Amino acid sequence: MTVLKTSLRNFFAHKGRMALSAVAVLLSVAFVCGTLVFTDTMNTTFDKLFAATASDVTVTPEDASETGETTADNGKPPVMPASVADRVRAVDGVKSAEGTVFSTSVTVIDADKDSLSPSGGAPTIVGSWNANEARTMKISSGTAPEGSGQVMVDADTADKHHLALGDRISVITAVGTHKAKISGIADFTVTNPGAAIFYLDTPTAQQALVGEKDVYTDINVTAADGLSDAQVKKSIAAALDGDYKVQTAKEVADANAEDVGEFMNVIKYAMLGFAGIAFLVGVFLIINTFSMLVAQRTREIGLMRAIGSSRKQVNRSVLVEALLLGVVGSVLGAAAGVGLAIGLMKLMGAMGVNLSTDDLTIAWTTPAIGLVLGVVVTVLAAYLPARRAGRISPMAALRDAGTPADGRAGIVRALIGLVLTGAGGFALYVTTTVDKASEGVQFLGLGIVLTLIGLVVIGPVLAGGVVRVLSAVLLRIFGPVGRMAERNALRNPRRTGATGAALMIGLALVACLSVVGSSMVASATDELDKSVGTDFIIGNDAGQLITPQAVQAVKNTPGLTHVTEYKSLDADFRTPDGRTAKDTSVTAADPTYAEDLRVETVQGTLADAYRPDSMSVHEEFASDHGIRIGSKVAVSFGDGATARLTVRAITSSDAVIDQGAMYTSIATLAKYVPAEKMPLDQMVFAAAEDGREAAAYKALKTSLDDYPQYQVRDQTDYKEALKDQVGQLLNMIYGLLALAIVVAILGVVNTLALSVVERTREIGLMRAIGLSRRQLRRMIRLESVVIALFGALLGLGLGMGWGATAQQLLALEGLKVLEIPWPTITAVFVGSAFVGLFAALIPAFRAGRMNVLNAIATD
Repeated sequence: MTVLKTSLRNFFAHKGRMALSAVAVLLSVAFVCGTLVFTDTMNTTFDKLFAATASDVTVTPEDASETGETTADNGKPPVMPASVADRVRAVDGVKSAEGTVFSTSVTVIDADKDSLSPSGGAPTIVGSWNANEARTMKISSGTAPEGSGQVMVDADTADKHHLALGDRISVITAVGTHKAKISGIADFTVTNPGAAIFYLDTPTAQQALVGEKDVYTDINVTAADGLSDAQVKKSIAAALDGDYKVQTAKEVADANAEDVGEFMNVIKYAMLGFAGIAFLVGVFLIINTFSMLVAQRTREIGLMRAIGSSRKQVNRSVLVEALLLGVVGSVLGAAAGVGLAIGLMKLMGAMGVNLSTDDLTIAWTTPAIGLVLGVVVTVLAAYLPARRAGRISPMAALRDAGTPADGRAGIVRALIGLVLTGAGGFALYVTTTVDKASEGVQFLGLGIVLTLIGLVVIGPVLAGGVVRVLSAVLLRIFGPVGRMAERNALRNPRRTGATGAALMIGLALVACLSVVGSSMVASATDELDKSVGTDFIIGNDAGQLITPQAVQAVKNTPGLTHVTEYKSLDADFRTPDGRTAKDTSVTAADPTYAEDLRVETVQGTLADAYRPDSMSVHEEFASDHGIRIGSKVAVSFGDGATARLTVRAITSSDAVIDQGAMYTSIATLAKYVPAEKMPLDQMVFAAAEDGREAAAYKALKTSLDDYPQYQVRDQTDYKEALKDQVGQLLNMIYGLLALAIVVAILGVVNTLALSVVERTREIGLMRAIGLSRRQLRRMIRLESVVIALFGALLGLGLGMGWGATAQQLLALEGLKVLEIPWPTITAVFVGSAFVGLFAALIPAFRAGRMNVLNAIATD
């Protein structure tokens, strides 16, 4: 009980000093709990939606996907004859069966040719209005669609794009473009996660989406009263002889939920990874806080030992303070996590994914995980300072606070740090010597971990030299004030090293990712310059296939010398060694593709692969299966016949663009795959007449004006789009890393604040002999800047080393250009100086307001 009272007294006596550490715990726990609440809420939202929209039993074509994705390579959804619905209705136990048609491979535009698709990645769905949809949609204005000239739209899409009754829209599919007027607007009775939904009547949907009459993509079955879904499913499956896929409502919902769950797990674990980084940075803050508090209370602890307190009691007292800090920070963090989750939901809403707070899901495990994690991390972080406190002897009562650490411990620490850093450096070196990227990933991970830990351990040793160099460059120009700032930073190297290490972690990751991202863009750009000979690339950023109408519009464009179509599909390969390679991708293109992409061949000529009944394979595949020029490969197309193709070229496996592609001509593909099963083009390439590139570029954009879902890019545009994609990914990662950097800034603030308290008497004496408030504040700001730059220098150097090593693995995959983004690195380094200035504002302000006499009188 005495230990608890002492801990409580010390905790509340130093509550101001504990506040920033508590904020660090709060932020880290909030990120963990917020992530869990957000992903659980997303899963709940989708579970409710899938449960509400699934009929008792659903019948779909055998080749339809498990999750309702209905679009095949030909741009049309898999269908079944309408007669199947009649067979289902005749099954005992079926109360009703209604055939429907819908597709997600669609583009919908308004009268101004602006896309009506969601911007946040949710699908655009066009389907037939039916009784099952009426369960989750309520017509709020107008009427349901009747006839080919009418369409109904969901209210969220109508609001977002300011659509009203009577407005004209166009539905663009592989079949063609269907125009209609809005006849009705329907509200969701469940949460809409962001999809844009348009309804046609059934005959119109059949014609617009499939181009055929009397076909359905789904049959929604309602079970008779008293029968379970499983019983009705069994009866229907028996009646259909296994020719179609039959699923209960639960099976459909589970399949959809599993698909969404996999995506959500990626988001969850990625965000939790960044929360872990924030926790790691918070550890340094907590260690620093308790180390300084223990040092400042050396005399007090010595007196406690002198009057009978044991080492265990002193140790326990500090750990109880850490426990209180962890509990307070974790409880507040769990509450803040709910607010963070709601904020993320609002952000998703702004991106087009609507989430209702009515579905907010807070499992009991979420606050429990946050509380346990926050408390355990805090107590573990305080363990070393607590042990140090327990070793304080009664004689310390006669010494000043802040007794220096044991010199031998510093030597041991330096040796351990050197060994770890050296081992990590060796692991990074080994990474650069492997032959396959997959073999080097483990060495890279090991090298990153060991070098990070090594530099953290050796940080206090490095602080002396690095701070002196930084001071010589930056601080000496400020005269005596600058020298005092330097000495203050060097006074306790362990403290400076730990503070710098907190900032080092976040900036090391920033530098590493910047190097990797810049190298990827530079490598891809270099490969484009060397390999791509075409002038224009036409495609869809979301992967939507190119309709025949759009391809024809490209071919009709004046000023082009040739247009190359590019398709892809899967087939089974029977190779000369007698083995079968299942579901292997085949790339079919026009012969002019050999001009559009300069593919390196190790044997033969790529142009020969486009001869009748010919193909190419890549080097690794040829080696694995004993294939040579002239070898015959039996290629079984799933939607067509089996072809015996002659290998005319073997391409390099080191390519970046089309890596691992197996080429054949579209003419060869058309010989074995029925026209109605031919895949649509993934991309289209076009070459302009010499000297008419600008005119052809403008003409292409005009030709595709009616197809806004496709982008026309020249090589410059394509490089810029690639750079933007990588940049968006990096910006998202930087945003998540910002949490760790914020915690590191709190560490600098806390270190300075506690340092000011520790030097209260010293500050009073300096003020008494003539140091002005302005000089005092400048001294503290300069000390903060040099500590921040110390952390930045270590972090950026370490991160660039990681990034350069990672690029060596990417080089094995064809990304061979190493590029250091010096503008970014420089900006981060300079920004770190401003971080130091910002972190010093409050401690410097408080130091400047100290009463000189009271400060001198401080014991």
